[in-house]
Amino acid sequence: MVSLDVSSVPPSPAGAGRYSIDLAAALARRDDVDVSFVARRGDADRWTALAPRGGVHAVAPASRPGRLAWEQARLPRVLRKLPVTVHHSPHYTMPESAALPRVVTIHDLTFFDHPEWHERSKAPVFRRATRVAARHADALICVSRVTADRLAALCPPQGSVHVIPHGVADRFSPVPGDDNAVLGHLGVRPPYVAFVGTLEPRKDLPTLVQAFDRVAAAHPDLSLVLAGFDGWGTKSLGRAIAGASHGDRILRTGYLPDGVVPALLRHAAAVAYPSLEEGFGLPALEALACGAPLVTTTGSAMEEVVAGAALLVGPGDADALAGVIDMLVRGDAGLDARRQRGLAVAARHTWEASAAAHVAVYRSVAAQG
Repeated sequence: MVSLDVSSVPPSPAGAGRYSIDLAAALARRDDVDVSFVARRGDADRWTALAPRGGVHAVAPASRPGRLAWEQARLPRVLRKLPVTVHHSPHYTMPESAALPRVVTIHDLTFFDHPEWHERSKAPVFRRATRVAARHADALICVSRVTADRLAALCPPQGSVHVIPHGVADRFSPVPGDDNAVLGHLGVRPPYVAFVGTLEPRKDLPTLVQAFDRVAAAHPDLSLVLAGFDGWGTKSLGRAIAGASHGDRILRTGYLPDGVVPALLRHAAAVAYPSLEEGFGLPALEALACGAPLVTTTGSAMEEVVAGAALLVGPGDADALAGVIDMLVRGDAGLDARRQRGLAVAARHTWEASAAAHVAVYRSVAAQG
């Protein structure tokens, strides 16, 4: 049996939280592994509904400082009482004194390379956690080759390293549902450029606003839709929108429920994911799965993930981004070919395949430990 620590997953998950949820669901569908979930107090129902066969232990504190302290002081004792043979920490940290084999997922190394992209209190905590995991985890899972290579350069791991990409949930497909009603409820009308993700500094949304503003006059009906909850450091985005000549055509929807996002992606004239750096960049892959025209950035995990199915621009280059958005909105000659390639790329990324690779890692460290 494997214990999976899902105590860091917030009520409105994104990024690493979505990884934990989709991995948990995929593991629960398998009949060759039993999973026990360690969750926050008051959060048992979500995990029981997701994985009815798995035991749920909702015992972790809700606050991040309390949870991190509890992970070191109390979680090892909780694990000793459970019939588990491997513990998986899916978000950098791990119970350092636990006696059983431990697997840790590393999503990116931006806490080292760009601490300014994170809340000041988080960067030192997660730098230390990554170093500890590199030294003491029996196995590390990296979500992309880019992340694995950067981990090797900054914190050479003592345990085995496994590159296991995310999957794409089945709801992300080019087949429409009740999309018109969904978009109408959001107040969104084609044509539009869409961004989906947490609104935070590393997503470089001020550059996207500048790029949109430069092409908006040539496309009078075009709007920009920013979908996602406010993370931190959003003042620069607010200033960019306030200073834009066409800021009245920029819509911030806030966080969107899971079932709404595919409709938004399916009908976008372009999806822009201009993030400066990601460990994986799942929203880019989800856009490809919906058949959406995509532009993202070079020199990042997104370039690795999209595998030639998207147009690429340099990070922070508003002129280049504006040019690509204009081309996508007009419908360039290579659009259909990239769309077909994107669907094929996305089809290779399933949560079933990702879960199978995770189970192989669990078995390996269990055998060694």
